[in-house]
Amino acid sequence: MKCNSSLCHTKWDCKYHVVWIPKCRRKVLFGKLKNYLGEVFHKLARQRECMILEGHLCNDHVHMYIAIPPKYSVAQVVGFIKGKSAIHIAREIEGRARGYAGQSFWARGYFVSTVGRDEKVIREYIRNQEKEDQRIEQLKFRL
Repeated sequence: MKCNSSLCHTKWDCKYHVVWIPKCRRKVLFGKLKNYLGEVFHKLARQRECMILEGHLCNDHVHMYIAIPPKYSVAQVVGFIKGKSAIHIAREIEGRARGYAGQSFWARGYFVSTVGRDEKVIREYIRNQEKEDQRIEQLKFRL
């Protein structure tokens, strides 16, 4: 059993593949916002003692391979990252003073899967996700 991380009295190796989308699946995750969000996600993950091992921002969804210590639930960490990143987007990119009061940038919910022995497969999947999306779009145009 390989344990890469530890807390005071705990050795752990808890890794998850997490995916979520913007509200109404808007294709807003590109250009300036795409570059900005990667940095924000890493900073927010570090605040919860987590580490993003692999990540990819597609035009309409986010893939993240993240190590979360057992003292935090996945729901806590993902909720924190989604909430705080929406506030950052509203204030820094859109110039709002109050964030997304009464609105949401991210859609409710997310997909999460534990990563065990297929770590290599998950990393490869995340890296090639945008290419696969483009291939599927091309197939739609041919039909």
